Amino acid sequence: MKIRKAVIEDAPKIAQIHVDSWRETYKGIVADSYLEDLSYENREKMWNSIIPHATVYVAENELQEVVGFANCGKERSGDYQGYTGEIYTLYLLKKEHGKGLGKALFQHCREEMIDKGMNSFMLFVLADNPTRTFYEKLGGKELERLNIEMGGEQLEEIAYGFSTI
Repeated sequence: MKIRKAVIEDAPKIAQIHVDSWRETYKGIVADSYLEDLSYENREKMWNSIIPHATVYVAENELQEVVGFANCGKERSGDYQGYTGEIYTLYLLKKEHGKGLGKALFQHCREEMIDKGMNSFMLFVLADNPTRTFYEKLGGKELERLNIEMGGEQLEEIAYGFSTI
């Protein structure tokens, strides 16, 4: 197991994990049509533009294959006073769950934010995401529940807050 900073060459694999993990995790939660419309090509373009300018980590398994990723930085909305950082994404292929890779990605993002002077951070998770308890076990405190629109449906999202102190 290894966590490292992503390089531009990781964009295709990150895109694949992004799409595949959404399809695995959100089937039955998010509209099938929305999940079917997700595209490796579009996600790869997105990650090609993000990686050079952001903090992105990848997780490699024992075969040195990229099997997960996380992206973090400053809190984007400005709506959560006292929370200066945010984990924007953290995704692993389902077959890699339970091996410590998610926690390692989370910890790398946490350390990155501490190094940049962020004393607290937050993240958003769909309320029906079966893996959301992962964040609760890591100390996440529910800050708020929001209704969001995705794929033409109303879904509930939870904002979790964490202290780095």
